[in-house]
Amino acid sequence: MPGLARKVLICAAVDGLVIQPLHSKKDQQRTSPLIKIKYGTASISQTWRDSVPELSSPDSSFEAFGIVGILTVFRYSYLISITGRQQVAQIRGQPIYVVTEVALTPCTSQNDAAEAVAKTAVALSNREAAHSDDDTASEDDAPRDSGSNDEAIDDVLDPTEGEDSSGETGPSTTPRSSIAQDVMTRRGSYGRFAKSWFSRSGWTMDQKRNMGLSAEQLERANASKTEAKKGSDAAKRVPRKFPLPSDAVEDDSAAVSLLPKLLRTTQILFGSSRTFYFSYDYDITRSAANPAPPSTPLLPLFNHVDPTFFWNKNVMQSFIDAGVDSLALPLMQGFVGQRTFTVDSDPPQVVDAAKDSLELKDMDCDNKAAPSSASTNAGYGLEETRPTEKQFIITVISRRSTKRAGLRYLRRGIDEGGNVANCVESEQILSPAEGTSVPDAKIYSFIQIRGSFPTFFSQSPYSLKPAPVLQHSPDTNYAALKKHFEWLRQKYGLIQCVNLVEKHGVEAPIGQQYEENIKRLNEEESKPEDEQIAFEWFDFHHVCRGMKFENVSVLLNILGPRLEKWGSTVMVNDKIQTQQLGAFRTNCMDCLDRTNICQSSFAKYMLDMQLKELGFDMNLQKDQENAWFNTLWADNGDAISKQYASTGAMKGDYTRTRKRNYRGALTDAGLSLTRLFNGMFNDFFLQTTIDFLLGNVTSLVFAEFEANMMTKDPAISMQKMREQAIELSHKRVIEDDSEEFIGGWTLLTPNVPDTVRSSSFEEAVLLLTDKALYLCRFDWNLDKVSSFERVDLAHVTKIKFGTYITSTISAAQVDEMRNVGLIVEYKPGITDITRVNTRSLTTSVSDASKMGREPTSGIDAAEQEPQAAKEAATAVSEEKPALATAPISGIAEGIAGFFTPRSQEPQARKIALKALHSITSAADPMAKSNEDEPGAITRLTEMQQVILIASEIERLAIKSQPKLQAKKDGESGLIEKGDIISLADAKKNTGLLEQLGHSLKKMVWA
Repeated sequence: MPGLARKVLICAAVDGLVIQPLHSKKDQQRTSPLIKIKYGTASISQTWRDSVPELSSPDSSFEAFGIVGILTVFRYSYLISITGRQQVAQIRGQPIYVVTEVALTPCTSQNDAAEAVAKTAVALSNREAAHSDDDTASEDDAPRDSGSNDEAIDDVLDPTEGEDSSGETGPSTTPRSSIAQDVMTRRGSYGRFAKSWFSRSGWTMDQKRNMGLSAEQLERANASKTEAKKGSDAAKRVPRKFPLPSDAVEDDSAAVSLLPKLLRTTQILFGSSRTFYFSYDYDITRSAANPAPPSTPLLPLFNHVDPTFFWNKNVMQSFIDAGVDSLALPLMQGFVGQRTFTVDSDPPQVVDAAKDSLELKDMDCDNKAAPSSASTNAGYGLEETRPTEKQFIITVISRRSTKRAGLRYLRRGIDEGGNVANCVESEQILSPAEGTSVPDAKIYSFIQIRGSFPTFFSQSPYSLKPAPVLQHSPDTNYAALKKHFEWLRQKYGLIQCVNLVEKHGVEAPIGQQYEENIKRLNEEESKPEDEQIAFEWFDFHHVCRGMKFENVSVLLNILGPRLEKWGSTVMVNDKIQTQQLGAFRTNCMDCLDRTNICQSSFAKYMLDMQLKELGFDMNLQKDQENAWFNTLWADNGDAISKQYASTGAMKGDYTRTRKRNYRGALTDAGLSLTRLFNGMFNDFFLQTTIDFLLGNVTSLVFAEFEANMMTKDPAISMQKMREQAIELSHKRVIEDDSEEFIGGWTLLTPNVPDTVRSSSFEEAVLLLTDKALYLCRFDWNLDKVSSFERVDLAHVTKIKFGTYITSTISAAQVDEMRNVGLIVEYKPGITDITRVNTRSLTTSVSDASKMGREPTSGIDAAEQEPQAAKEAATAVSEEKPALATAPISGIAEGIAGFFTPRSQEPQARKIALKALHSITSAADPMAKSNEDEPGAITRLTEMQQVILIASEIERLAIKSQPKLQAKKDGESGLIEKGDIISLADAKKNTGLLEQLGHSLKKMVWA
């Protein structure tokens, strides 16, 4: 595939940021043009070398290990570059890195860009100086290079490039050496020459000379770097505080006020969270069982990565569209870890070794583990190697899906496309330590998946153990589940579901719905038993109660035969020899803690099988503790948990040590409280940032966040849900077939009927026929009409439309052009009715009787008997004259009616409606560019919607009222324009407590 730039040089020119790709030694002949990002528009184009500014100052440019993409919020754009990385594994000779730090450089103006470049350059220079002090073998202050295809040279010299000296070290990998390393570490006449040739500084200096730096300027840069050694630890980090852009104006107050927090959150997410991985030459987004098509080696890496795991595709899209393939570096979120271990085909016999072993197969935590042998990276090589011993490398790669991505209580269950929350593919790779140097060597790949319940549900973030709230109708849930398993079987083959939730208590209903839908799917498909979706409900908490997690062996005994039958993918000489037949899909409520234990157990079971096939019996090994395996999978569980719940995994002590005690339980209690705190305060803005970076929402999401301190789930198509609600309401409430349906809309209305001001509003469905107006209050969780009010058009007396301000706490809520609505006033009559969903068909007396209206009657709440409900409702409608003239039943009503005089005319009532915002933060898939977003789909403005609805109601009301038809043209009709609640009135009615409450929420969440 075409080579990616191993390093880039970034500087601020007069008219834009300039990026110079620096390639590896093998690609030295390939010259890449300079790339310019224009200030203001962030458009990408090629530029000439004479446009590069003077680089005599050491802080005029900085070097990065790659580009993440461009973040654009309205007209403010920032370049995200990788300034820190650490090698965590090596697969088929190619290094895998984790991103440890990123820099954000503004593309707004030269002054802002030059200032940010200088700060980043100084920080990286100070870090380099600190590394030079620690490395006594270094004889110059060479720039820190990402390496080339000779990555082994650079990585042996410094496996934590771009890291602070105090940074963490990643998992150990196979020790490597090279001729270059041996030569450079020796002192002699050839040492300095070899260092300048093989070291990081050699070829990057040539690239800098091509950029315009003279020898004298290079000397001054080196001298400045020597002075920079005095910098403090804080000066070794790239800038983490982001001032507002110099041209910021008040028009974008919501976006501008939240911009520094967005940039800092982005920097943490891509950088210091250490959750994003990449490789220059190896596609880590695809498993061995899912290789890229054969024709793809000639294409850039981003063209054949799995889009499900391509996390920076949205922010990288501008580079891809511009054809800058050398900078399009795909990132994957998840985990990559690697360990080396040794096994013996004929191990020496140790007394009681087998008896005291602590295998996953035994799950006996009361036994003491035998002393561990030198089978880890640190110990291997210190003891004499036996001829029957062999060294292997185990690698775990977990890939988090970009579909329905997000945080614990903010992304649950499934969406309409069949995508589930916390969907992670985990691959365990077993390979010989010699790698590809051994012909016909077998490489094993074992795939597992995890994901939230494939059903619509939600949980409150304000509780330690909230009950799941099931949403939507059974058919809607089943349709989404069917799509999900169609995708799974297409990608992985056969599927075994492993459900770990409780069979009793708050978790039971969602588990039962899951099981019933799987049973329904299998019955509808009528496939042979071996091809059906297998379902195993294992109540983890019940079976393993009393901290006896070793009882997971019960589950292994049940599913072990299927693991053996489905096997794993085996590759020989880069060709698939055997394909894994199916995958285990494991879930608990969060798909974290219980899932981690079971997945590590399945992985160990499969590893033992694979090694046994190669002639190594793990039950006979001297090392029965297997710390190398336990810690690897524990690290994997912690990484997945931090990405979804912002803390490490609970029950992690058992995964690491295969022991459980009260200390682990206390640790889990602390983690639960931390998760509760994060769910209540920190997760809302982080979820907004994730949605924005993935392209699920537009910049308008920050205006929504400022108003509500949270955002809606963009994966749920509100437009589709509203269309379904209108259709369902039409079928349920319009009983007279002679009524012609004109149209339906969704609008906001006060929770309390017959009012204009209300502390809260709800989204309702408005239906219009040629005879009546229907206001349907809808239960959006259950997809049911909870109540509706019918107004005969002949009784409409007035329609008023205009400004409708309901709150003044955010800029979006005080926009008089977007916050508009209408009021329909009418005089109630016999044909005006109100019906409430009482989940029965009984008729009850309500206040409607007092005003001469139809008494409230129940409408059907059970989807399975719609016809019976309709017939009963029709029967009630036929009794309207009798009900209207009959005496009032009930002693209390009779007495009240005797003493209270009846009014000659019923009091006028009103229906208040407010238009929904026509342009929301949900990304428009039809938009061709950011400038076109939103706008690809023609939308009516809020005022246009209100005028359209009011005009239609007036037109049909006039037809129903002969007096109005007699009016001449030019005479006033029913419509009147005027403020419903003006901005001034809304400000007067906004209480101090409301303002203080919003300010407190903004301080905590924003």
